[in-house]
Amino acid sequence: MTRDARLLGGLAALVAALALVSLLTGPADAGLRAGIEALWTGEGPLGIVLREIRAPRTVLAIMVGASLGLSGAALQGYLRNPLAEPGLIGISASAALGAVIAIQAGISALALGVPFAALGGALGGVALILGLAGRRAGGLGLILGGIAVSALAGALTALVLNLSPNPFAAYDIMFWTMGSLADRSWGHVLTAAPLMLAGWVALARAGRDLDALSLGEEAAASMGVNLARLRLLVVLGAAAAVGAATAVAGAIGFVGLVVPHLLRGAVGAMPSRLLPAAGLGGAALVLAADVAVRLILPERDLKLGVMMALVGAPVFLHLIWRTQAGR
Repeated sequence: MTRDARLLGGLAALVAALALVSLLTGPADAGLRAGIEALWTGEGPLGIVLREIRAPRTVLAIMVGASLGLSGAALQGYLRNPLAEPGLIGISASAALGAVIAIQAGISALALGVPFAALGGALGGVALILGLAGRRAGGLGLILGGIAVSALAGALTALVLNLSPNPFAAYDIMFWTMGSLADRSWGHVLTAAPLMLAGWVALARAGRDLDALSLGEEAAASMGVNLARLRLLVVLGAAAAVGAATAVAGAIGFVGLVVPHLLRGAVGAMPSRLLPAAGLGGAALVLAADVAVRLILPERDLKLGVMMALVGAPVFLHLIWRTQAGR
């Protein structure tokens, strides 16, 4: 068995173990044996809690973490920058703007109205980014377009929050932007799954071309890589995966930055090898963080996005320090 296979097997086992811990963690205490039995049979109050409350939350944590980790690794490979992450090109901010407008407009009263509005915001933001970057623009054009769209979406989100006449809507907006997996249902899973799956497939197909791009754009083009097609695969794949994740979980940052950084030393710098590891690593990190928010302050509903920021910000500062020190 190769080293990569052992690493992926270990990450998969870690995700499975954390998923079981997530299912058994919550106000309704359940031992391991009783919890597994209740989950299998679905009988009694504990079975209902496990199947209808904790199971969709656990599945969403895996899906969201995999989407963010995979997208971060792909964007870092495409932009050839270890500091790149999905938020850099404005996907998360655009999705957040769509959700905020939906909450303010009262669409949140409709079933899954906010997730669908967030998806619309993400797709609209990506269309604007690609339009600003132009057909032949490289990574720099994509970054500049993403920064512009992210700043615009952030400003509009703040404007909506500032002008909101409804204090309850403003309260919902503020807490939604912090990111959380609490009170999610199977409806959220089914809403996000198709777009996430499409994003995963697109990013996986880009792996070999990203390997060639690591040698430089001219070298990749000489090897037959269609750079315009590669950009569409990476941007649209990340938009689908991250947009769907933001739609159902709110704004959760730093996963796409931290996970590839932690795993790059184990799998090497080749993007095609890093992508599957980053997907599993992202799932494990979000699962662990979601379990932590339920254990640290269970009565105060500590938000998942806040927890990830507390973990990710020091890692980001460390990355910047290493980058500067290496010059």
